[in-house]
Amino acid sequence: MTDAIDEAIDWRGAEIACGACVHDALRAEGRCRLKHACVNDRYARRIDRFFNWNPELANTYIHHEHFEVRAIAAKHADVFQLPPLLDDPEETVRWNAARRLPKRLILRLRQDPHREVRIRIASLLDDAELVPMLSDPDYYVRMVVARRVAPPLLSRLMEDEEVEVRRVVAQRLPAEWLLRMAQDPAASVRLEAARRLAPDLLARLKDDPDWRVRYEVASRLSPAQLGALAEDKDVMVREMARSRGGVRPEAGELVREMPR
Repeated sequence: MTDAIDEAIDWRGAEIACGACVHDALRAEGRCRLKHACVNDRYARRIDRFFNWNPELANTYIHHEHFEVRAIAAKHADVFQLPPLLDDPEETVRWNAARRLPKRLILRLRQDPHREVRIRIASLLDDAELVPMLSDPDYYVRMVVARRVAPPLLSRLMEDEEVEVRRVVAQRLPAEWLLRMAQDPAASVRLEAARRLAPDLLARLKDDPDWRVRYEVASRLSPAQLGALAEDKDVMVREMARSRGGVRPEAGELVREMPR
């Protein structure tokens, strides 16, 4: 089955001529096919298919002029051929080389100029190796780091400027620091902290301005401490507090679904 795109054009925009290709003999062996598996094609899927069929040829293409060819060849070439590709001008090539190399060789890519490379490098490293990336200028890199680094190292991100980073921190931070996160200016961060706080500490959040946080408190606080939550201005909070305190909900009160 051929690809849906019915053209055979190389990366320069010229029509591909199999007879002029150095791999023309492979056609008779079923190891390449025009518009399907071709190293000269402009489409990455066809290049990828060519190297899947002929991985032994990858070494000869890691310095090809077209970056797609270099990037895909890097997935199949011998590992000892890959270190020079960490300096390739194209981020896709650098990443495909880095994912197959030992960590000691890819640590310098923690400062790669392209955020996608740094994001992917962060997904390969652990703990101490990630510490320099805690101050990465890109919030998504920091978020990936926050998901992977050892929880005790997360204190440096507790006041990160990005709410989503702080949310991840609140999900993984050691329990003894959670009360601090429960004072965060963002309700979504306080909610994450509330979900992990011990029940005896939840009373401190009974007056939180966000109903979702108060609902979490009402759902886990000791029934004896629910107090004013049974008369909360929000119907969801009120009903949760009353159901746990043994008080029947008021007739006609509306119920809304908690957001996921």
